[in-house]
Amino acid sequence: MAKQEIIAMILAGGQGSRLGVLTDFIAKPAVPFGSRYRIIDFPLSNCMNSGIETVGVLTQYQPLELNSYIGNGHSWDLDRNNGGTYILPPYLSQEGNDWYKGTANAIYQNIPFIDGFQPSYVLILSGDHIYKMDYAAMVAHHIEKKAGATIAVIEVPWSEAPRFGIMDTDEHDRVIEFQEKPEQPKNNLASMGVYCFSWEVLREVLIFDENDPGSKNDFGGDVIPGMIERGLDVFTWHFDGYWKDVGTVGSLWESNMDLLKEPSAINLRDRSWPVYSKNPQRPSHYFGPNAVVNNIAVTDGAEIFGEVENSIVGYNVIVEEGAVVRDSLLMPGACVKKGAVLTRCIVGMNTIIEEDVRATPDEPGDAFMSPLCEDDITVIAPGLVIRKGARIAGNSMVGPGHAKTHPDRVAESPNQVRREMELC
Repeated sequence: MAKQEIIAMILAGGQGSRLGVLTDFIAKPAVPFGSRYRIIDFPLSNCMNSGIETVGVLTQYQPLELNSYIGNGHSWDLDRNNGGTYILPPYLSQEGNDWYKGTANAIYQNIPFIDGFQPSYVLILSGDHIYKMDYAAMVAHHIEKKAGATIAVIEVPWSEAPRFGIMDTDEHDRVIEFQEKPEQPKNNLASMGVYCFSWEVLREVLIFDENDPGSKNDFGGDVIPGMIERGLDVFTWHFDGYWKDVGTVGSLWESNMDLLKEPSAINLRDRSWPVYSKNPQRPSHYFGPNAVVNNIAVTDGAEIFGEVENSIVGYNVIVEEGAVVRDSLLMPGACVKKGAVLTRCIVGMNTIIEEDVRATPDEPGDAFMSPLCEDDITVIAPGLVIRKGARIAGNSMVGPGHAKTHPDRVAESPNQVRREMELC
């Protein structure tokens, strides 16, 4: 392995349980976003645009689709002779390690991989956030401060602060206290889950953390607070762009709607900082002669014959004439048949919405109600058939299990496996 000054490690093995049925069979970073992207596209594109050419992607939960999607990194220009993209699943070593026990343990298990490149600095990135960031600027700040660790931070609404790791800093941006998801936060300066470490320092603290029997081997819960307690230099780096943690149904829907409501915030059309993706070759999208579209994002292979308003339409989506889709996210391969009405819905890949289905906030009933859904958003799992005339209320989550409990309204698509292979 050739020496690399900086390498990036992307943590992409999380289950994403708060997304419910959307992550039953795929890792959260592989969840579609916008009309043509996956969530993992953003950290990978940031690496490429920042000039970081060696990237390790740590996978664990349901990795098949994510691994297939990333491949050798070619779609992000990260297939290099010296460096490139590496998929790093957990493995059994002579020490007996197998599954990644936490974010810090995941990096600890890959110390030999990192050592092989002899880096001076290591970036630790989350694989499930939507943002565009110049990591090179963060590394420069890290070097200027002569820090052991630098944490990217952003101001969040006070109401959301208890969801994040909160930084308390002095006048020099040195972190004096790290609160992991505090009930009563001291401020609203939240960790973005983006860390820059001097490798010599990180290597030492990872070994220290691994040997601590009381540690949960987590960066936010253990490593960073431990560094502060030991008097190591931890600084913040302020980020003022768009950033969204899409770990909940509400945040996933909201971030997709942001593309329509405030497209300049993330600006996917910025040629100076492009967001790359891997997309199958498909013919251009098509609007039928009677189609009515207003404020939508649509990509190749989609065919719209009905009415679609304020919605995200993925590739190979079909909306038949007489169907109405509003304020919704249709993931690749979804089909909405004539007479169906969808409002505030997230429809998973390859799901078929049959004729005259109504999934709207004002529908009565609670058969599919889920605590994971909020703000009248309905989630329908990938690979389902919602039967003709079915009624689904807001705040519902419809999954494969409902094919047994409510067979009159839900069935599993017999072509799901084949269609997933086509879409990869």
